[in-house]
Amino acid sequence: MFPHSLNHDNPPLLLHVCCAPCAGGCVERLLRENRKVRLFFSNSNIVSEEEFEKRLHSVRLLAEIYQLPLDVDAYDHTAWLKNVMEMRNEPEGGKRCRICFAWALGRTAMKAQQLGCHFTTSLTVSPHKSSKVIFDVGTQYAHFEKIDFKKQNGFQISRIIAKKHSFYLQNFCGCEFAIR
Repeated sequence: MFPHSLNHDNPPLLLHVCCAPCAGGCVERLLRENRKVRLFFSNSNIVSEEEFEKRLHSVRLLAEIYQLPLDVDAYDHTAWLKNVMEMRNEPEGGKRCRICFAWALGRTAMKAQQLGCHFTTSLTVSPHKSSKVIFDVGTQYAHFEKIDFKKQNGFQISRIIAKKHSFYLQNFCGCEFAIR
């Protein structure tokens, strides 16, 4: 299930992946820490199936490069929209983002429970996302690990890895409300 050797102090970890450019540095850090890592691409927030597939293509490359298992959650933008619609006019980083994080982390928590492992998210590597808010949301779920991937130059490392492997680099989180 998890291909890398297990450090008994650190249980296997499911990494929610928002995109390959963000996840690259997260994966490198986790593997340096001897974590057994499995990737989970759950991103129904992405505005179109075409954009979803572009991002997924790079995530598949990331999984292949690091020889990591990858699970892909069903794309259901309609259900995600219903979940956040009341907050559509919120600014980026506002209440809508909290709801979006809860959607993705809730789905990741369910997958982690099925796999019998802990989980975390690559969302914390972004300087545009509040790790505090992500941690507030994540700790609502069992076995969530608070890892702030911004630390240890995480964002810069992720960008270097993305450039090295020519990962598809986008300039917004994926949600149509963030495009404005």
